[in-house]
Amino acid sequence: MERCQPRSPNGAPLALDGADAEVWTWEKEITGVWKCRGEAERVVVAVNGHETPAELRGRRFRAVVRLDEGQNCLVARCRARGRECVSDSLVLEQRLKNRPTARIDVSVTDEGVLLDAAASTPSEGSGAPIIRYTWYPSKSNPAPLTDEGGRRRLHGRKAAFRVPPQNGEYRVSLHVIDAAGRRDRATTYFVVRENRPHAVDISTDHPAWVERAVVYGVVPHNFGPNGFRSVIERLDSLSDLGVDVLWLSPLNKTSRGGHGYGVDDYFAVRRDYGTKRDLRALVREAHNRGIRLAMDFVANHTSVHHPYVRDVQARGSASLYRSFYERGEKSTDHSYYFKWTQLANLNYSNPEVQRWMLEAFSYWVREFDIDGFRVDAAWGVRLRSPDFWPMWRRELKRIKPDLLLLAEASARDPYWFTHGFDAAYDWTDDLGCSSMAEVFERPQEITSRLHAALTNEGRGFHEDALIFRFLDNNDTGARFITRYGVEMERVAAAMLLTLPGLPCIYTGQESGAEFEPYRTPGPICWEDRYGLREHYKRLIALRKAVPALHSRCWDIVGVRSDGQAYGYVRHGSDGQQVLVVLNFSACDVDAEVTLASESPSLANADRFTDLLTEGEISVSRVATGSIRIPVPAQTARILVPIQTEGEEHV
Repeated sequence: MERCQPRSPNGAPLALDGADAEVWTWEKEITGVWKCRGEAERVVVAVNGHETPAELRGRRFRAVVRLDEGQNCLVARCRARGRECVSDSLVLEQRLKNRPTARIDVSVTDEGVLLDAAASTPSEGSGAPIIRYTWYPSKSNPAPLTDEGGRRRLHGRKAAFRVPPQNGEYRVSLHVIDAAGRRDRATTYFVVRENRPHAVDISTDHPAWVERAVVYGVVPHNFGPNGFRSVIERLDSLSDLGVDVLWLSPLNKTSRGGHGYGVDDYFAVRRDYGTKRDLRALVREAHNRGIRLAMDFVANHTSVHHPYVRDVQARGSASLYRSFYERGEKSTDHSYYFKWTQLANLNYSNPEVQRWMLEAFSYWVREFDIDGFRVDAAWGVRLRSPDFWPMWRRELKRIKPDLLLLAEASARDPYWFTHGFDAAYDWTDDLGCSSMAEVFERPQEITSRLHAALTNEGRGFHEDALIFRFLDNNDTGARFITRYGVEMERVAAAMLLTLPGLPCIYTGQESGAEFEPYRTPGPICWEDRYGLREHYKRLIALRKAVPALHSRCWDIVGVRSDGQAYGYVRHGSDGQQVLVVLNFSACDVDAEVTLASESPSLANADRFTDLLTEGEISVSRVATGSIRIPVPAQTARILVPIQTEGEEHV
């Protein structure tokens, strides 16, 4: 093995391009220049002593070399006139792990489920064959999984399980070991419905927990002075509120503080948030309370302070990282979006960049058991490499199929639901513009603007669209309660948590906290001054308990009133129907609601239970299929009919 020495300041007759660097590939093109006297007989590039002949073009040479795991010492040798010149050494740190890749194919019959690991592959680094396959059904499955012999843990490339007696999602992990003792793990799942197994399409399907989830946006520095530890201190409060997943603002190392969208290291955590041990404690404590954690991940760009950008700035075309970044209009700069000159767009045409990002995402899943990602500026990567996201999904979902994958991009574009993501933002067609941004600006136009927002201007949404809905997030500036008041917050919260989609509550929203995320670097006030917390808690509990409120099925109904009232019917898989009527007006209204013939249980009812207040209200019938409902100012009705004795549930 070559012994790496410091590079001489004046260079050598034979020189390798670039400087010591990290690499994210097993094969790397190496270039350089030879200045040996006379005609070169040959030039070779040696990696840890293993030589690869180089291709000569004038005084330039190139060779595609194979790298080992860890540190690689490279030198070039040129032979001319019987003498040999040797270049200074170059050290390339291989960041990829030399391990096999476990993959699972699933097929089902009425009798059972067959799992096949034939698609698993040896390590790209060593090629060592896989010698052992072991299957582990999850201990949290609805019922035990066994083969015909009653065994739960199976060995071999294939595993056959009997259909379990209980409906639900069943997970099985595959562990593979190669001849060098290196390991990898993959997990898959299938669904049992009505005692029959069904395979899952990992490219588009997502686990059942996502359908009923409530997301809570967390900015650690707004929680308290101790970052992750401050979040841990509020976990009991968040658990009591009823949220299912915490969306953590960017936690990767950044030199600029703030919200952290300028990443300096994808494999390190922000010092002001704590240590990796603190993060592991946060994940563990959240999981102990049944709460999942999703990272805000910045895949579109790095900070200009990232070591790779600095190397490009220092070495220009000689930098081994130059192709990691998309070039700007000038050959010496990088591309960026809007006025974000401090952020350098990554070059997703470079397979090494793609592999770098895949490894970065996977690292947090493998090492910290992260449960999902909100991908910042996902639209930017799509513009430059539209095929990346489906590949990214396949890799992450083979490791942990339970992940929630959320695109910061508009749900009005069907691309996101066919190219890698479970959910996308409630935006208009304009980047970053919430569909609710102008709904509440003009009190006399709320319902017409709301209708346009909910129906995508009448164009509808993709059939698989899961819409990430919010009143507040990191980009909405002053909080909703600041802009529109406490009472409007109450009725809007009822809307947020009764619409189909993936609702999000953001740092302090349930306490009526008033601040602007990008202008508030420290802890916020958590005092519940307006009594909103119990309101949010009740709405979240209803969303979880009532199947109709977390289903995808709904119909907008016609509502006539003297104010701004809006309504819709939610349909549950159990046949239950729930009527939601929202009064955004500052005065009481009698809302005349016209119901479709598909809702006879609602249209024919005289009395309803308001699930929000648990009170009983009487309605009057206006005409066939129409009822009149009293709705107080700036409140919501969440109504189910009261059945008379002997009446069948419809």
